[in-house]
Amino acid sequence: MGGVDRVAEAFAATPREEFLPASQRRNAGYDGPLPIGLGQTNSQPSTVRAMLRLLDVQSGQKVLDVGCGSGWSTALLARLTGPTGRVLGVELEPELVEFGTHNLDRADLPWASIHQVTTGVLGLPSAAPYHRILVSAMARELPDDLVAQLHTGGVMVVPVNGTMLRVASSMRGVGITRHGSYRFVPLR
Repeated sequence: MGGVDRVAEAFAATPREEFLPASQRRNAGYDGPLPIGLGQTNSQPSTVRAMLRLLDVQSGQKVLDVGCGSGWSTALLARLTGPTGRVLGVELEPELVEFGTHNLDRADLPWASIHQVTTGVLGLPSAAPYHRILVSAMARELPDDLVAQLHTGGVMVVPVNGTMLRVASSMRGVGITRHGSYRFVPLR
């Protein structure tokens, strides 16, 4: 139950409107995806909340945020890891890398950063392994490249073909559980 409280605290400390374009800030309370430009969205708050609860981020962990967009999910993850952790967001669109970095800088979370991904490379393998990986884009199939970046004992939450998956890595292999239907922009 403590994880639920920590997620609520992270949301309270990280107002969505601070991570939206000026034209969308008045809609920050809307529980739906909001456009942030370049065909990308800031995810629905209830979906982000559900994903963070499944991810169960702990203080001090190293976390990868795939498709971080405006930086809101990166900032939420940084609140959950605290300053002893490290959060690396990756984004494909250079304009969103700049926008998200600006938003993170204003949030004063120096243990979190956003990086431009290399086209054709999923995640940030050079900094792997990660204790947690959050994917905020729809994959067609389980992205093995990201599973390979998980620390043993790590967890990834990723939407695949409309279903939210929780992927847990262990010495015995990978365990997958399903957690409802969702829609996201495509993972590319």
